[in-house]
Amino acid sequence: MAIEEVDAGSELDERSIVDPAIEIRNAKVTYDEGESYVLDDVSIDLDRNEVLGVVGESGSGKSMFASSLLDSVPDPGVLTGRITYHPRDGEPIEVLDLSKEELRELRWEEISMVFQGAMSSFNPVLKVRTHFEETLEAHDANVAEGMDFARELLSDLYLDPDRVLDAYPHELSGGMTQRALIALSMVLNPEVLVMDEPTAALDLLMQRSILQLLEDLQAKYDISLVFITHDLPLIAALADRMAIMYAFRFVEVAPTQDLVANAAHPYTRMLLNSTPNLDAPLAEMKPIEGQSPAPINLPSGCAFHPRCPLAEEQCMQSEPDYHDVSDRQGARCFRWEAAQAQILLNYEDMLEDRGTSGGDADE
Repeated sequence: MAIEEVDAGSELDERSIVDPAIEIRNAKVTYDEGESYVLDDVSIDLDRNEVLGVVGESGSGKSMFASSLLDSVPDPGVLTGRITYHPRDGEPIEVLDLSKEELRELRWEEISMVFQGAMSSFNPVLKVRTHFEETLEAHDANVAEGMDFARELLSDLYLDPDRVLDAYPHELSGGMTQRALIALSMVLNPEVLVMDEPTAALDLLMQRSILQLLEDLQAKYDISLVFITHDLPLIAALADRMAIMYAFRFVEVAPTQDLVANAAHPYTRMLLNSTPNLDAPLAEMKPIEGQSPAPINLPSGCAFHPRCPLAEEQCMQSEPDYHDVSDRQGARCFRWEAAQAQILLNYEDMLEDRGTSGGDADE
């Protein structure tokens, strides 16, 4: 995956992907008349056909980043910056300049989203089939052709189309409902799919199964995928590149192989060490002490310094810019070299298992 700088001296998160599907520049979401930031000056590109994993603790700003891509930040939040969508065919679209009608067309048709908790995304008194038909009708699509595509998508997700379409949401298991929602989000054949913690409520086996199915769908339909999660090892099995979020900013961005093998930010390394894995004894798995900061009263300097074992006076007084770890990896940290030397990782290879077979996962 090629990455090149926009201009000399630009930060890593402002580097330009060769063929971007979406460019995000200086995106901010504020509340309380600009006093509270829940997304703080985020810039990153999503490559066409790339899987980008966005990882961080609860309350770090991940979901707000996802909502920003569709300009769907809940009121009274204010989104500023620039979000440019590049259709495969056609001129670039400035998302924040669109009218309500233009946004309605962009969502689902070009950029679609799968929210956390599939059951709450379906109307319980309507059959699944009706959700597909109403979505197609709302976007003036050919319903007959769209339903044929819906059946294909459901089959790709190892579901029986007739059984699922004729069922009410409560008649499906959690895994089936989640896969039906993924099919619904893709029924208008979008180019970008944003997934906000789509497997959080599922057991580990179903999570792995859905990730394998997503990998197959992404390859078959040439979609760009943004996968939001707090589970770093889970997304490591799918993502081409990972962006680690802390205190409403990306603190490290790198290709997945580079980040897992050679994470540079203390938070990333501590996050890796806090995650259960088969390579490390339980005694070596250490939770990160303290809590993520709230949107108000952020710490001065580096927001992570109150929890960082390597923090020095500079970290407390000054906010770090990105530092180049390599030409493909950067970390917002003054002490990234010390982190690599002193915070040792407690596993061998998180990427050995790139997912299990999707199989016949009807339950």
